[in-house]
Amino acid sequence: MYAAVAAGGFRRYATYRTATAAGVFTNTVFGLILVYTYLALWDVRPHLGGYDRAQAVTYVWLGQAFLAALALGGGGAEDELMERIRTGDIAIDLYRPADLQLWWLCADVGRAMFQLIGRGVVPFVFGALCFPVALPADPLTWLAFAGTVLLAMLVGFGIRFLVALSAFWLMDGTGVVQMAWLAGFFCSGMLLPLNVFPGTLGEVVRALPWSSLLQAPADVLLGHADVPATYAFQGAWALALLAAGRLLQRAATRRVVVQGG
Repeated sequence: MYAAVAAGGFRRYATYRTATAAGVFTNTVFGLILVYTYLALWDVRPHLGGYDRAQAVTYVWLGQAFLAALALGGGGAEDELMERIRTGDIAIDLYRPADLQLWWLCADVGRAMFQLIGRGVVPFVFGALCFPVALPADPLTWLAFAGTVLLAMLVGFGIRFLVALSAFWLMDGTGVVQMAWLAGFFCSGMLLPLNVFPGTLGEVVRALPWSSLLQAPADVLLGHADVPATYAFQGAWALALLAAGRLLQRAATRRVVVQGG
């Protein structure tokens, strides 16, 4: 059943072909802007954050490939879940003979897989063809990188599920969502690699769960990370966030009050 839910999430987003094409164009354009910004920065500070120019360019296009897949700018399952909580349709979800968290996790993984393939691959390939990039030749590195991407999806969902559940108490979670977006952009490394952040600030942001979304997979792909340690870090955050989501879900659904009655 849960495999069918994930497949349904994939097919659902695959139907929006025009939106996908627009997203590919937008990601490519913003990727170009970021690449030239990074190149200007790396001209002044070569090997900034331990990256050379080719690695910095690779980092940019990887971020554009992950932007929609990990819903760093919104568009994940949390938007629909929060709306269902607000309208009371969540009661239908709770009546299903399925686990609420696992149901939405599978749906979000299906969405993320489509966004990664449909909206992320083209900008990444474009960047690799038009700019010097640093891509590994070892297939094992690519395999290890794929594992970090899957763990990043779990961590990303864990964060956004907690955000969505806040609607049980707030009814309108727009403010929480916007705060989560800002934290996600800053702390995931989407604006700048976290390796660039100095001193205590760098240590703090690299220890937060958002670093599992982009910085950790990027460092594995670029050969700057210990793979077992990265897996342990991402896996620990995924388990902690999903467990927190389970506890918050239990507290929220102990007594559900639907607006209007």
